[in-house]
Amino acid sequence: MKQKKEVLVKLFLSTLYLSAFTFGGGYVIVTLMKKKFVDEYHWIEEDEMLDLTAIAQSSPGAIAVNGAIVVGYKLAGLPGVLVSIVATVIPPFVIIALISVFYNAFRNNWLISQMLEGMQAGVGAVIASVVYDMAAGIVEGRNPASLCIMAGAFAAACFFEINVICIILVCGLIGIVRTFLSKGGEKR
Repeated sequence: MKQKKEVLVKLFLSTLYLSAFTFGGGYVIVTLMKKKFVDEYHWIEEDEMLDLTAIAQSSPGAIAVNGAIVVGYKLAGLPGVLVSIVATVIPPFVIIALISVFYNAFRNNWLISQMLEGMQAGVGAVIASVVYDMAAGIVEGRNPASLCIMAGAFAAACFFEINVICIILVCGLIGIVRTFLSKGGEKR
């Protein structure tokens, strides 16, 4: 019981910290969650983090909240989900509340607009890091089917401008078929 409480407290503080200091959207928080939960705490394996990220991305809603939900559930069940949701939602809620109160002061402030533009450049670098880390895991696995799926999804999105929802659905179907085929081969 004491150990579960310690995990919940650590989970709350970690997700609160990640949510408070993540600028640039959900893809940025994925890298930070990986560093915190995989590299630092060793609560989750790297392959498992990729799976949890895929679940968070394909679920409706903000990826930061979805990611916190799946990590919280993995670590502590339903209490972990509740703790991680509350901790992830508090910082943006407080920040938006403060900004709404002082909106007129922020709207025309040159310093704040320059600060936000600088953050955009950093966000691009962090997103590139996420893509590199996730792709490196697939390439290192040297699974030809996974490499073809990754290249095909990239080409479909970048060159043929196919809607991302269609790409996600097709990749999900491919994953289901591959799972059934691999399980069918194991039963024989």
